[in-house]
Amino acid sequence: MIGKTISTFPTLIEGTLKKRYKRFLADVELDTGELVTAHCANTGPMKGVLTPGGRVRLRYSPSPKRKLAWSWEQAQVFSVEGLIWVGINTSLPNKLIRVTIEEGLLNKELGEILEIKNEVTYGVERKSRIDLLLTPKGRNSDSRKIFVEVKNTTWVKGQRGLFPDTVTTRGQKHLKEMIAELPSSRAVLIPCISRNDVEVFAPGDSADPVYGDLFRLALKKGVEVIPCSFGFHLDRITWEGIKPFDEKE
Repeated sequence: MIGKTISTFPTLIEGTLKKRYKRFLADVELDTGELVTAHCANTGPMKGVLTPGGRVRLRYSPSPKRKLAWSWEQAQVFSVEGLIWVGINTSLPNKLIRVTIEEGLLNKELGEILEIKNEVTYGVERKSRIDLLLTPKGRNSDSRKIFVEVKNTTWVKGQRGLFPDTVTTRGQKHLKEMIAELPSSRAVLIPCISRNDVEVFAPGDSADPVYGDLFRLALKKGVEVIPCSFGFHLDRITWEGIKPFDEKE
């Protein structure tokens, strides 16, 4: 199943990144010479993948409802395996993991799933939303609901994929709230590794040591971790399998 296409889209358009600014905007010179401004869904530091002068891929989708017709989807980076493409659109990971579950690619880890709900309110104060809430089929040996938190992972050191790449109080809160769902429910953290050169996932202790400590506490309490890897191409995204994880960076 490695290399299986799980998402297709119109062929992306390539260019050169000139600059990213105001968090949401990126100026890109297309290969035609045209300079365009693209929406950047990733508002984080994009450590290791934000390279002015580097190659990028954009989606062209004009609409009266959109301020910008262009969206930044992928960035080319140097890797231990040579040049590769990384998915930088943070609106994609939840969709990719949902499709992965629907395709049965995580049946061994999660069991067969009857229903998937997006963005369900949960938490001690009922002020958070879990990315995916899964209801297992009746014949599963474990009938508990499954709370799934998805984390987009693009930062690497060597072939280790790391999350987070900056301090994330939101991510810290999510780990605490997932622990609170145990043991009446299952709690599963899925790092969505948006590049195909990662061999191991680990918490980004050097970026956020508090998150790293909470990650290790979550493991001890029973939170499950399933790092899922994907390959990004000009017109499709492929499944690259489940990766092992370490407790420390």
